[in-house]
Amino acid sequence: MAETVKPGSPGKPDKPTGKLIAGTDMPVQGWIGRWLPRQVQPYARLMRLDRPIGTWLLLFPCWWGVAMGVGRLDGSPDLIWSQLGELLLFFVLFGLGATIMRGAGCTWNDITDRDIDALVERTRVRPIPAGEVSIAQALGFLAFLLLVSLGILLVFNWYAVAVGAASLVVVFTYPFMKRITWWPQIFLGLAFNWGALLGWAAVNGSLSWTPVVLYVAGIFWTLGYDTIYAHQDKEDDALIGVKSTARLFGDKSKPWLTLFFALALALIGVAGWMDGLGWPFWLGLGLAGLQGAWQVADVDLNDSPNCLSKFQSNRLFGWLVLAGLAGDLVWAAYG
Repeated sequence: MAETVKPGSPGKPDKPTGKLIAGTDMPVQGWIGRWLPRQVQPYARLMRLDRPIGTWLLLFPCWWGVAMGVGRLDGSPDLIWSQLGELLLFFVLFGLGATIMRGAGCTWNDITDRDIDALVERTRVRPIPAGEVSIAQALGFLAFLLLVSLGILLVFNWYAVAVGAASLVVVFTYPFMKRITWWPQIFLGLAFNWGALLGWAAVNGSLSWTPVVLYVAGIFWTLGYDTIYAHQDKEDDALIGVKSTARLFGDKSKPWLTLFFALALALIGVAGWMDGLGWPFWLGLGLAGLQGAWQVADVDLNDSPNCLSKFQSNRLFGWLVLAGLAGDLVWAAYG
């Protein structure tokens, strides 16, 4: 377990020590404190650049949608290499876009949740409740991030631009859901997996039932990993009235986690079957299933560091599914 230290007073960042701030998953500045100018540091932490797991979880559905949307690499070796180059470009663009949009989503979330964050152990040292960034500054920064995201989105076809713009409805709605429903994780899933639709649309200029099924699969995946994540805050959430699936299920969460991961895997499989994918995809999906089963079996829902570790392990789940998709592309072209 990482060492922790108590936070400094609001507006006075702690000195970088390579440790975690007590009760949080936030490094005490870490590389942000060592490498970035002091004026930039609060905004980098507002974007969670020192905790990239959220970016990965936003990015994988994008990459899955792109890989499924490509379908097959056909033609001469020169044409295949050209298709691979285009695929790599899409991956890079979505990587940049996911980083910026995750930062925008975190900024908006912190603006709307500033009063709640000040009362929760894990979030009390975020830049806004800590007094390092004002609301006006945060709104200006949010506008800047959205403009950069729009610039990246405009690289794609106009159908994809429309699909991407539609995501803002769920992105801006999500932070309010924990106040009115026990199922805010569904709304997070709606936002975090939109990339499955966008990735497919960027490649094909249209949508079909395959990316829709993949999108729904991602929502169940999010229900699984974010229920685990929410168990970190359940005591504070109960005191301040914030709702979550972790509080709703309580000690009976594991059967629900099993259901969520099983449905996610089944629907990813249905999407792959609809896309005509071969054995490399099924191998990657099977390994992802084992990783999900390990999460559910091994997680200690009353141990916050354990919950955080299992939540972060979903990066491996995402890579395994992607590896299966990538393997299928190579096998279909050269097998």
